[in-house]
Amino acid sequence: MQLVSLIYVSKFIPGESSENPIAQILNSSRENNKKLNLTGMLCFNRNYFLQCLEGSRKNVNDLFFKILKDNRHSEIMILDYQELIHRNYEKWSMGYVSEIEKINKIVLKYSRTDEFNPYEFTGDTAFHFLLELSESLSEGN
Repeated sequence: MQLVSLIYVSKFIPGESSENPIAQILNSSRENNKKLNLTGMLCFNRNYFLQCLEGSRKNVNDLFFKILKDNRHSEIMILDYQELIHRNYEKWSMGYVSEIEKINKIVLKYSRTDEFNPYEFTGDTAFHFLLELSESLSEGN
């Protein structure tokens, strides 16, 4: 089965739950992704999700269709979908960068402003942005 990468962006819709939605997403993602041999990276700044998923074509596609139905996401847009020679996030079932300072330091390199708005990224820009962010993570996040 082919190894693929999918990068998408979406706007966050807060729910009524008092629980931290990112903690919920990360916990379930990490648990479920391990079972499906999916890896990836998530960047979130309270407004936008930018996420890369890696794995078999079937598992990545199936997970993306679940995300499309998730009421925490709106205006979902695929930025990049490609076949891979190797994984870029093999260390993480779901890597995560939450520190806005880390994001803002890198955003200007890949964007016309230092404000994180992944809707302005191209697929290639998003790919390289997430790779650079992943370098700031400790193994296993």
